[in-house]
Amino acid sequence: MTPSRKYRGLTPPLSLVASAVALALLVGCGAKSETPESADKGAKTETVAPHSEGELSLSKDELERSGLKVEVLQATPQKDEIEVTATIQPNAERFARVAAPVEGRVVSVAAALGAPVRAGQLLAVVESVALGEANAGLSVARASARIAEADLKRAEALHADEIIAQKDYLRARAEHEKAAAELRAAEERVRVLGADPSAAGRGGAWLNVVAPFAGAVVARKATVGELATPSEPMFAVADLTTVWIEASLTEAMQARVRTGAVATVSVDAYPGERFEGKVTYVAGMLDKASRTVLARIELANKDGRLKPEMFAKARIVASDTPATAHLAIPDDAIVLLQGQPTVFVAEGEGFAPRAIDVGEKRGGSTLVRSGVAAGDKLVVAGAYALKARLLKSQISDEH
Repeated sequence: MTPSRKYRGLTPPLSLVASAVALALLVGCGAKSETPESADKGAKTETVAPHSEGELSLSKDELERSGLKVEVLQATPQKDEIEVTATIQPNAERFARVAAPVEGRVVSVAAALGAPVRAGQLLAVVESVALGEANAGLSVARASARIAEADLKRAEALHADEIIAQKDYLRARAEHEKAAAELRAAEERVRVLGADPSAAGRGGAWLNVVAPFAGAVVARKATVGELATPSEPMFAVADLTTVWIEASLTEAMQARVRTGAVATVSVDAYPGERFEGKVTYVAGMLDKASRTVLARIELANKDGRLKPEMFAKARIVASDTPATAHLAIPDDAIVLLQGQPTVFVAEGEGFAPRAIDVGEKRGGSTLVRSGVAAGDKLVVAGAYALKARLLKSQISDEH
């Protein structure tokens, strides 16, 4: 096989360059005669001998020690995918920052950081002067309402027997309506302050801060004795059984991604594992600063292994694109020679380097545009050992 066929117009093998340098040295200085000692030494080591066109051969012992693994390269169907970096975020629809609805002093804290909570579970107790005054006002309004109701009933009975005048009956009726309105206003004041009006008189100035839904306490700032205010959250509660993966798409990418597209997510914390999800949202506007579009992938996270703020890699299947056959080479099979991506192919009894033109990376493998073909016997493990042998043989040739 000729070099041009192997390298398909790319950089020639290093061995050819080394051979040219060696030839120049021989012409200028004359070839050195091989001594019996050196000949005997070469026969004993039997390591790597460069063959024609840069091929390497290894002895049986060297093959066993190097751990070389050869596989026949095959074209496999590959869907058009987009790979982007992303971050894990909590599901914003199941995330809440919980603050005291009224200013007060923290009396007790019942939830620990990271603890699971149920909907309505007590998180903390706050003592509030404003709530105490509102509850007291509610008690007065209830008492006034009871008196007004009793006066109205008595006035109705007397008016039926024509004992009191019509105006006295109407006055009692108006007082009853007034008391009822004041009671509703007092109940609303207590409700706005975060308390249950039905518990007025028993809760007093103490307010229970509770979890809005089931989840886990992911942040806690509440401390006994400190002042709680409506503007400062005491807790953050999140339901992490589902999480969002937020990725930024370039302008070229965003045209290929649609809502509902299948996505595969990987994180460094769990190497080799893939988490399946779907794109649930693609922003309608570009971010002015980054010139990117936000895409959101939703994943199930029932075991809670995916944590908010983790970095992730997402591979999104481009919409409405059929799978096409591609050559995908494991990343470990590719080495750099003179800055050129190169692989080793088994040919005859040796291994020959092949320069390749690489495409995009896809989860531990790289697509190849040219340089190798389906059916080639590719070294998929031990390529770095062959590279070291090749460089060593070239240095020996130069000297």
